Amino acid sequence: MSTSSESKIYCPSLTKYQRREARVVNIGDLPLGGHYPIRVQSMTTVDTMDTLGSVEETLRMVAAGCEYVRITAPSMKEAQNLLEIKKELRRRGCTVPLIADIHFTPNAAELAARIVEKVRVNPGNYVDKKKFQTIEYTDAEYQGEIERIRERFRPLVQICKQYGTAMRIGTNHGSLSDRILSRYGDTPLGMVESALEFLRICEDENYYDVVLSMKASNTQVMVQAYRLLVQKLEAEGLQPYPLHLGVTEAGEAEDGRIKSAVGIGTLLEDGLGDTVRVSLTEPPEAEAPVARMLIDRYTNRAAEAKPIAPLSVDSNQLSVVSDVQAESSPDNSQLTTDNSLIPIDPYQYHRRPTHEVLNIGGTNVPRVLADISRLPQVEYNDLRCVGHLYSAFLDKFQMNDLGADYLYSGQRPIPFMLPNGLKELVDYSAWLDAGQRADHFPVLTQSEYAVAAAKHPEANFVFHHLDSLTSAAIDQLRADKTAVVILYTDNAHAMPEIRRAFFRLLNLGVTNPVIINRQYPDQAPEQTQLYAATDVGGLLLDGLGDGVVLSTEKLPDADQNTWLARLDALNQLSFGILQAARTRMSKTEYISCPSCGRTLFDLPETTAMIRRRTDHLKGVKIGIMGCIVNGPGEMADADYGYVGVGRGKIALYRGQEVIKKSVPEEAAVDELINLIREDGRWVEPVAVEEPVGV
Repeated sequence: MSTSSESKIYCPSLTKYQRREARVVNIGDLPLGGHYPIRVQSMTTVDTMDTLGSVEETLRMVAAGCEYVRITAPSMKEAQNLLEIKKELRRRGCTVPLIADIHFTPNAAELAARIVEKVRVNPGNYVDKKKFQTIEYTDAEYQGEIERIRERFRPLVQICKQYGTAMRIGTNHGSLSDRILSRYGDTPLGMVESALEFLRICEDENYYDVVLSMKASNTQVMVQAYRLLVQKLEAEGLQPYPLHLGVTEAGEAEDGRIKSAVGIGTLLEDGLGDTVRVSLTEPPEAEAPVARMLIDRYTNRAAEAKPIAPLSVDSNQLSVVSDVQAESSPDNSQLTTDNSLIPIDPYQYHRRPTHEVLNIGGTNVPRVLADISRLPQVEYNDLRCVGHLYSAFLDKFQMNDLGADYLYSGQRPIPFMLPNGLKELVDYSAWLDAGQRADHFPVLTQSEYAVAAAKHPEANFVFHHLDSLTSAAIDQLRADKTAVVILYTDNAHAMPEIRRAFFRLLNLGVTNPVIINRQYPDQAPEQTQLYAATDVGGLLLDGLGDGVVLSTEKLPDADQNTWLARLDALNQLSFGILQAARTRMSKTEYISCPSCGRTLFDLPETTAMIRRRTDHLKGVKIGIMGCIVNGPGEMADADYGYVGVGRGKIALYRGQEVIKKSVPEEAAVDELINLIREDGRWVEPVAVEEPVGV
């Protein structure tokens, strides 16, 4: 736990849903912040010089739900053409506010600010440069650099004031300047300070139409940076500026959605965020529905959620206050005054200390538990849906990288021997009826556990929720080193309630491992994907949780195949969440940009091609960037990089180092694989035998 004296409060409440009230910023005729709805936005992918192409794409994005549309303006000619795009949109009756995306060219920003409703600048490269050089500055030299920035940045601020143009100061983790890196390192604090340097200049000029963002492809860094930004704004007495939320370079398909939900959803849960952009390596109109689904979950959250007891102190120990006390202090005012009640550091990752039970807790990666209790029947081939593949020819199992660690079979134990390493959990009564088998581990309700005469000598799994963690239950857990808690809730405000339960365990020194259990109704799989990534991922980012089990309610009239498909999806989702939260790497990670008008090749097609060739490389991170603007910066967290540097030309990176500068596009994927081979990280993909029956 950090010993920092900084406030741990970064949101209105850690237990009651309450959206942070930000300053209102007018962007065209669509205000942002305050009590206005959380807005949806995205970015075009067509070349900005293609006026009609940009207009048509913008219209598709608006039809899909985009409320703001961002267009890249890397140079003066693109900035000038924003006027033609805007004219044609207005001629067609589309009044969507336009945002110019600026990187290296202040002159382009100053021109665009006279045309569009908002400009976005990146403080990492607007005036500063990133050459991956370490430079030592004296305080006087550093202040001199700030003054240099002030002189170069002030004209844009003055133009924005004159034209009523809003501005986003958007920090990206991968493009922090050499100057910031030299002083603050590659840290959330460096991200925040990078933005605050520009923001202080805005306030000195009495310009307040500012939106802030702290984007990263690493969800831990992204969430920590946004939290720290809010805390720093308040600590310095700066305005509560609106927040633009996004996980940059999230990728495509399921992985991109899960990663976005882990980062964005975690912040939305705590009431942070005024506009959302989900960055997917897909057509931009595919992004808005995902953002809308994330946002809509909070429309009625305050009314739907059950009260959660705030943190309090009695004369002897930290405890959960009674429901009466909780209702009498609904604003959770104690949370804003006593940091000692919050047992985690929200700005740094530290995993909750636990003792090991079986292979759960301690230093083990979080485990995946698959709930197969609702399957009508279980045969050998059915375990394929949880990553254990049976070969009838060899009469043995093969586990893939997404093989569940535990199965929960409920009242009906599996009637055959499980593959080596896979363990089975059964209900307590079934465990007793089966003669207390050593290879079965019992799952008990809290009431069963409190009076159980017989227990497994190695591991006993106990269902708990916040209200069942009474003083007696806590004492029993402390005394039993075999107990693993399965923590659940039926509260609509699920993640904060489960987090509140973790706080109680932490404050009372309970070190039993905890598996996070979330159950979802029969809803669209896309909703379950985003909701689970938020609920579980938000806890994992704070180091809370030693495993995950996702369940769905009984599906009406579902047959065996329907259940198997659902279980397969939930199993993949569980591993996807652990990977997105950076707590268990089980597959290749792709850090791919969502494409824009700067992109120099077909990004979705190339990403799919690279994925087909490399998706078996467990734990390897590959950055796929459409242009040099996003290249070395945004993929700074990647092991290897594939970056467009010209039409038909690709640069290949090892980390942040260029290895090959101008590879023909048709040979670039093979050269990327050769580079991985040279480093000894390539393995040949293993052919998986299709099941042919028992």
